[in-house]
Amino acid sequence: MEIVGIGMLLIGLAFGAGTVWLVLRARAASTAGEQTAREQAANARGQAEIERSRADAERARAEAAAVRERLSSGQAAIADARAEAANAQAEAAAVSAELASARAERDAAREAAERLRADRDALVAQFKALSAEQLAAQDKQADARAQERLRATEQLLRPVAETLARFSDRLTTVEKERVALATDLRNQVQAVQATGEHLRRETHALATALRKPHQRGAWGELQLKRVAEVAGMIEHCDFTTQHTTSADDKAVRPDMRVSLGDGKCLFVDAKVPLASFLDAHEAADDASRSAALARFATNVRGHITQLSDKRYWQAEEGSPEFTILFLPSEALGAEALAQAPDLHEFAAARNIVLATPTTLIATLRAVAYGWKQAALAESAAEVFRLGRELHDRLGTMGNHFDRLGRAIERAVTAYNSTLSSLETRVLVSARRFSELRVSDAELAASSAVEEPVRRVSQAELVDDAAGVAPMLGRADDRLPEADQLRRGEPDLFDLVEEAGPRPAGRTDRRDAAG
Repeated sequence: MEIVGIGMLLIGLAFGAGTVWLVLRARAASTAGEQTAREQAANARGQAEIERSRADAERARAEAAAVRERLSSGQAAIADARAEAANAQAEAAAVSAELASARAERDAAREAAERLRADRDALVAQFKALSAEQLAAQDKQADARAQERLRATEQLLRPVAETLARFSDRLTTVEKERVALATDLRNQVQAVQATGEHLRRETHALATALRKPHQRGAWGELQLKRVAEVAGMIEHCDFTTQHTTSADDKAVRPDMRVSLGDGKCLFVDAKVPLASFLDAHEAADDASRSAALARFATNVRGHITQLSDKRYWQAEEGSPEFTILFLPSEALGAEALAQAPDLHEFAAARNIVLATPTTLIATLRAVAYGWKQAALAESAAEVFRLGRELHDRLGTMGNHFDRLGRAIERAVTAYNSTLSSLETRVLVSARRFSELRVSDAELAASSAVEEPVRRVSQAELVDDAAGVAPMLGRADDRLPEADQLRRGEPDLFDLVEEAGPRPAGRTDRRDAAG
């Protein structure tokens, strides 16, 4: 009976749980439009009820287990139970009745479950309908919001689209320009390749030509002339190329003769030991290159020795006792010194000075500066001569001015004396003709000259011109006109002498003094 009761209890709990679940589902269906939080709360409560039902079922199972244990322990009392079998049968009849009643209740419960299932299906259908409507409304709202967002996004992205369009146009233009540039670059590369090939051929031709001694000499002389022009030593002025002279009774012809002034000169000879140098640069391995460079250094030493034996400086007396050996390339000079670090000492011991374009330009500029200083000295001497001559002529002109001034003074004195005589003697008598009415014309009155003659006051024109300080570089000798300019002031006798004959008995004080 207890087992049956426990089973019925479990069935009732399960039915109650199903009923609760259906009720919750029905409530959830009816409140589908409510907030999700309520649905979750209802579900939580339903779950709690289910958990409690499960807990009750567990307790019922535990009680059933306890009953089974009691039944197992009651096996010992079977004998006693048989005694009570009759009573049990009676009770079984009662249980059968109760079972029939339970079955009836079960059938009723099934019918109720069917009704609940039908109600659940109806609620589910209603929930689906409500959900479909709500979803449709939500879809419409979502579509509306999506359209609004799309329009807003399009409005926001319109500048980006325009920028992308411009960027696309610019990219197209850049691509066209790149293609054009690539074409031009390809053409230029081809032109550079052609130029390089042309230069290679020209370089090869030049190297072939420079292997000939005559061509090397002409190139060295050309470089020497160019260096001289850069240094300011103009042709036929401060330097002479291919000048033939003699030394030790032999005719020698240096490549360039640089005049230093005072009959002195400096000789320059260009040497181009280029064959071994070119062989070194065309060598296929280091050993061949080293051997060619060694020959190059030996050739340079040989040129130094040969040039030293010519003794160009003996051709011009007083010239510096050395000759400049000109290497027309900085690379030649650098490589020669690299192969023979003592090359300068070797050359200096033989009165030879090695020079490259850079050092020769500096040397020739120093010579040109000396020529400029010499020209300035000559100009200064000429200026001094002209100044002295001008100073002497100023003294002569001062004498003439002084004599002219004194003559003017004498003329003024004579004029005033004549005027005085005219006014006091002649005009007095002439006016009597007017009184006698011989003539009605009036005699014009003359005026005396009162303005004195301006005397010479400049230092170069004064009477004591010999006292003027001499010019720069002038000795203390005096001008030849100084004695003529140095004379005293005229006295009354001089004035009278200029105006007329000297009175008798009067002697010149200067004559008396003399």
